[in-house]
Amino acid sequence: MQLEEEVEDKFELNISITNPEKVGEFHYISPFSTTLPMFRSKTFTVRRRFSDFLGLYEKLSDKHTPNGYIVPPPPEKSIMGMTKVKVGKEDNSSAEFVERRRAALERYLQRVVFHPSLLQDPDVREFLERDDMPRAHNTQALSGAGFLKMINRATDSLSKMTIKMNESDVWFEEKLQEVEAEDQQLRKLHIMVDSLVGHRKELSVNTGGFAKSVAMLGSSEDNTALSRALSQLAEVEDKMEQLHQEQAASDSFCFAELLADYIRLLGSVRASFDQRMKTWQRWQDAQNMLQKKRETEAKLLWANKPDKLQQAKDDITEWEAKVTQYERDFDRVSATVRKEVLRFEKEKACDFKKQIIKYLESLLQSQQQLIKYWEAFLPEAKAIA
Repeated sequence: MQLEEEVEDKFELNISITNPEKVGEFHYISPFSTTLPMFRSKTFTVRRRFSDFLGLYEKLSDKHTPNGYIVPPPPEKSIMGMTKVKVGKEDNSSAEFVERRRAALERYLQRVVFHPSLLQDPDVREFLERDDMPRAHNTQALSGAGFLKMINRATDSLSKMTIKMNESDVWFEEKLQEVEAEDQQLRKLHIMVDSLVGHRKELSVNTGGFAKSVAMLGSSEDNTALSRALSQLAEVEDKMEQLHQEQAASDSFCFAELLADYIRLLGSVRASFDQRMKTWQRWQDAQNMLQKKRETEAKLLWANKPDKLQQAKDDITEWEAKVTQYERDFDRVSATVRKEVLRFEKEKACDFKKQIIKYLESLLQSQQQLIKYWEAFLPEAKAIA
């Protein structure tokens, strides 16, 4: 992959998460290669704990969210999934959880490093290059639904603003409405896809049971042709069981995970809009305070109190400077939010296109394989005498 098209110079940047290792707790190996001159080496590999990823998000969020940037959120921490892995339960669900976590962390890190502003952050470079990272603390708030709770708290604080924002730019109002509507639709679709995955897994189990029953029936059949046909049918059903398992995994990894990612990303998008509103609120509060200081000066002039007049003038000068600065901050954050949202929409379209094509190809391949199985079985069925 490459950086944004707006950047004239193109650089190679490849990053992945591979081979999770369980040494007390899981460590994720992150190979990284690049031609960017900011890094001390072209290739390097580091080991990171899950808490390290959460710690990186906290650092980036604290620094960049107040400026209107959309900081990609890390995957949620699954208590149930990690408990099963830690106690050593080697079953399909544990292996699926480990792979799901690995892929989610890889996508998270890729979104971070392919963000031009975040890539420049020294904490990101340290995360990618430093051999031994100090253990991240105070990351529990991001576990489970912690990220959503954090977004909700920010939204609640905005609802308590003393002044209702009079939006002067219709673009921001329309985009925020689009984000909120999209969030609702993605959540509904995610529920449906999760249900589809569950049904496919159930179908796989039932198909396996059916295959065993047909095999037993075939072994007890005296008619040789019928017995052979039933045996072949059982083999076809066994293969179909595997196909259903693979399709359930494809539904989950190609589609459900994409939807879950973007539900969380939309939370970060809303956070950038919220930050713009906070910046506007601070500007308005400063204007109100400036007005009060001017009223105080007028009262002192009317009361003929020259001893306090100079302090009042100094206060006015101070708050005039703050109003000017806060207005600049609002304009700067607004410009950043606009740029970030446009960038987010472009990346979202690319991600959905890539994953939907991948998903459709898996469906097509599954159906083609299914046709081959039935075509191979058809002569056996016709041979029954």
